[in-house]
Amino acid sequence: MALPVEEWRVCAVRRWVGLEPALRERLMVASLHDMVHLGCGLLRPEVEAAALRRLCRRARTGKEPAAARFYREEGNRLFGRRHYGAAVRLYSQAASHEVPGSPDLAICFANRSAALFHLGCFEVCLEDIVRAESHGYPGRLLPKVLLRKVECLLCLGRLQDAADTLGAVENKIAADGNMTSPTPQTLLKKLHQLKDQIRERGSCPEPAREACDDIQRKSEIWEENVSISGASSSLSLSFDRERGRHLVASQDILPGQSLLKEEAFVSVLCPGENFHLQDSSETAWDTQVTNADLYCHRCLRQLLASVPCRGCSYAKYCSQNCADLAWEQYHRTECSLGALLLTLGVFCHVALRTVLLAGFAEVSRLVEWSHDGDKDLHNPEARCRILGEAPDTRAGSRGIPGCDDDGQYQSSYQAVFSLLPHTEKHIPEHKFLCLLSVVAICKQLQEAGLEVAVLNQKSSENGSKPNTCEQTLGELSPELKTVAEAMLRHVLQLQCNAQAITVMQESGSGDGAVINKKPVRLATAFFPVLSLLNHSCCPNTSVSFSGTAATVRASQSIPSGQEIFHCYGPHQCRMRVAKRQQLLSQYFFECRCQACLDELQSDVKSVVSTRNSFCCPSCQAPMQVGEDVLCCSEEACATSVSRESLACRLGALQQQINTALELLRGRKADQAIKMLLKCQMDARNFLSPEHLLMGELEDHLAQVYATLGKWQEAARHLEKSIEIVEMHHGPSSVEIGHELFKLAQVLFNGFAVSEALSTIQRAEEILSVHCGPQSTQIQELQEMKTCLSDLPRSILQRI
Repeated sequence: MALPVEEWRVCAVRRWVGLEPALRERLMVASLHDMVHLGCGLLRPEVEAAALRRLCRRARTGKEPAAARFYREEGNRLFGRRHYGAAVRLYSQAASHEVPGSPDLAICFANRSAALFHLGCFEVCLEDIVRAESHGYPGRLLPKVLLRKVECLLCLGRLQDAADTLGAVENKIAADGNMTSPTPQTLLKKLHQLKDQIRERGSCPEPAREACDDIQRKSEIWEENVSISGASSSLSLSFDRERGRHLVASQDILPGQSLLKEEAFVSVLCPGENFHLQDSSETAWDTQVTNADLYCHRCLRQLLASVPCRGCSYAKYCSQNCADLAWEQYHRTECSLGALLLTLGVFCHVALRTVLLAGFAEVSRLVEWSHDGDKDLHNPEARCRILGEAPDTRAGSRGIPGCDDDGQYQSSYQAVFSLLPHTEKHIPEHKFLCLLSVVAICKQLQEAGLEVAVLNQKSSENGSKPNTCEQTLGELSPELKTVAEAMLRHVLQLQCNAQAITVMQESGSGDGAVINKKPVRLATAFFPVLSLLNHSCCPNTSVSFSGTAATVRASQSIPSGQEIFHCYGPHQCRMRVAKRQQLLSQYFFECRCQACLDELQSDVKSVVSTRNSFCCPSCQAPMQVGEDVLCCSEEACATSVSRESLACRLGALQQQINTALELLRGRKADQAIKMLLKCQMDARNFLSPEHLLMGELEDHLAQVYATLGKWQEAARHLEKSIEIVEMHHGPSSVEIGHELFKLAQVLFNGFAVSEALSTIQRAEEILSVHCGPQSTQIQELQEMKTCLSDLPRSILQRI
């Protein structure tokens, strides 16, 4: 949810329409500085501020003991049914609603440690046991938890630590005679069993530990650019009026070569598709899993056992260290604004966090220096000016916006600030929505007493304020007006410069032998160096992410002198040129990349339109493209069908496929197969054989057969899916790499050794180009290859 919720957008439009015409005219042509000064008084306490208060009450981010009890009981229920992974997530949600230091929080950690133990996550289980102890876990229950700690230590081979802990448990049992849970007899029996295990393990020599990483990780050759932080020395920074700042190959570049490695200057976790504001009438708590439950809110690492924020229920972290760093850097200010930031969207949240990370001194300096440039936004020379100095007064890259005094382009706040906000190109209603939203945040900062923290970045000893959206009657202070101006600039910049951080996320239950993954938008970020790359619908690079870090690699050979391109939106393989041009208009340019020019100038139908076309329901010949009515291409067949009816049929087919996938998730594989085969027969009657949905059906059938352990059938369907994917995306595309990865898993599980090894090799070659040799999928492929290569020859001969 990049923009504010719909109700707030409607409220802002009403306010805009109700403004005096003269004020609307002034706002339409005003600089960012003037917009903030004009807009500070437009947020009326009884109307807009009241509407925000109502919306904020629907985004429940505070601590709720009743919610904690609900999630803990749900966790206990699923634990009893041995659904340990789901139980861990519910105990984490319960912990996020408990007050720090309370015995109830300690119980959440202890319960979660039990689920983690059953999952075999012994190190994390130990961390939760320590957390339970530090939060005052009840003494009468502590021996049971400490015995679990002994079991974890034994499983990890730490015999001395296990013996020491067991001794402490014995002393505690001897000192406390009033334990009720578990019964003393059960407890003593378990204690003696563990004592015997330690004695047996201690009398046997420890087996030699295997190397934790037998797979040799390939090291990437890397020489950093002296002028562009995080960039390869094979790149150079250029600037012209037509293309702006851009990167060019200064030498020949090979496929798979790393070109850029950059940590996000700022990133904010997106709530995800499952997140929604609750209706005022709702009292039940949602058990759906969102990004907020799955990933660390600071470093974006995947969460197993989250550490909750001490002030709100929304922010969760992978470790106490991440929680402490986030608190010091920005969350102590954001914590009490959680509901407001969720209501106003990710772009506003990114804008606030950007200024918090930069610090008020740097923000103030750059805002002041920008005021001269705002006087002439339409003048290209003014745009070239870097913080008050004209480009012709400097040599080389020193005149390029964003470069520092030494001509270096760093991943810094100065580089973020220099990204164009395109103030004059945004529609007035959108600018006004952003203005009202930014003013609302700054007024809340002032009302909540957080201004000192924002301006001086000093630790707040009082923790977070209540999670409310109170009205502010006073005028914003001059300092907060400066903050509001910078935030407004960043919100407008994000429309063209926001970078989505994506991850390959498991779809389905994730407990099958074959893991099916799809790309998911995880966070929105500013990458000032990555933003130097211009767009092409057929780019020569691939971008991958690890946490908050982006890596750009060449996806093909790039000769010296050629520009480096990144795809902002739909690739030419995914969408026809007219639709691509329509979507790319949000970036305020008309795409003139070579792929678009070739398609516009060619009389031949685009690859996308040909392969995603309909076929005749009567004779299965291709249908001729028309606006409203499609006719069969065979003269002998006079069939014609309306485009609307075919689109309805396609929509119904997709609904049936979704129903089949629901059956699969409900472990009803036989019913899912029947429905998918029926869908496939129906699809053949009106879709071309190369239609992408035909490939998806083959992929779904492969998934069901793999669930049943029918590896040959699964492989056969996957191979058909790969043929169609290759037609659409090309033989060296990252999409083919992901499909080959799935096929490798199927062949591996089916002991088709030679086929598996050849598939693994091809998948490695493709994925190493797009994702790098250290990516998770490459490591898994290498582990499969090692396992197959180590099989005894006698077994291989029988296979």
